[in-house]
Amino acid sequence: MSQVVRETGLLRRTPWFYTMVATLIALGFAGCVTGFVLFGHSWFQLLIAGALGILFTQVAFLGHEAAHRQILTSGPGNDRLARVLANGVVGMSYSWWTTKHTRHHANPNRVGKDPDIEIDTISFLDTDAASARGLRRLITKKQGWLFFPLLTLEGLNLHALAIRHLGSREPVKGRWTEIGLIALRFGIFVVPVFIFLPLGMAFAFLGVQLAVFGVYMGASFAPNHKGMPVIAPDAKLDFFSKQVRTSRNVGGGWWATWLMGGLNYQVEHHLFPNMPRPHLARAREIVREQCRTLNVPYTETTLWRSYGIVIEYLNRVGLAARDPFDCPMVGTYRRV
Repeated sequence: MSQVVRETGLLRRTPWFYTMVATLIALGFAGCVTGFVLFGHSWFQLLIAGALGILFTQVAFLGHEAAHRQILTSGPGNDRLARVLANGVVGMSYSWWTTKHTRHHANPNRVGKDPDIEIDTISFLDTDAASARGLRRLITKKQGWLFFPLLTLEGLNLHALAIRHLGSREPVKGRWTEIGLIALRFGIFVVPVFIFLPLGMAFAFLGVQLAVFGVYMGASFAPNHKGMPVIAPDAKLDFFSKQVRTSRNVGGGWWATWLMGGLNYQVEHHLFPNMPRPHLARAREIVREQCRTLNVPYTETTLWRSYGIVIEYLNRVGLAARDPFDCPMVGTYRRV
């Protein structure tokens, strides 16, 4: 299959596409700056804040693609571009993200190796849910329903993780470059908000921007693996089966590709991480045929159905945080 993909040219770079995307994003930022100036001390500024949350997420998609060597022909060039986009525009730490994301790609949904299913506010494994205490236990019990509301805090969390990572004592490649880029972003984006808007409106502006950014980011990444099979630490799977069985595609064609930055083709992205976004749809046909040949399940669903699956899965995991003597089946019959 890999040979077929190479022969069809699906790994070739598409500079025209990324130039177009970057131009549209730049025009979006220009429009936001114009609106920010024109609206003045008006609560319509919150519309600008929401638009910025969307634009920052789109830039994060480009940073993700640059980190995967999808945009430029040079590896170091992609790294520099990704660092500027992640730190200088979005406000995340590129070094923190690459370390985490590399581990995820190597072992998606594998217990003990995929950081994306490690314990956090949300528990993705029964054992983690059962160990929850205090406030986290209360959240875990209803974590499926709380998942999307909690994403409103994810934008702030990503910024906090960047600061904590760059301020840690562990070795960080390009630490001072990343700190400088984040400081520059703070001066260009955050400071003017507090200079030109009343204090309360400025905080509301940042709150809306961070909330939209967090929800959009989480809603784009959540459908990819959550609710898909979890691999035991000692399980033996070949690369193809491991990547396909743990990934979920989202149907919808071109609009889903634009909305999710190509993450809707998660199966193909995991099989060919350096494949540019415009080629993923064509690769999907090849991968589906290979899955039929090898009898490997290929999962694809609608965006809304994927969210339903995620909520259902998280609620099912959250049952482990409830009273072990409170049987869900008994509770159901009691209500009847």
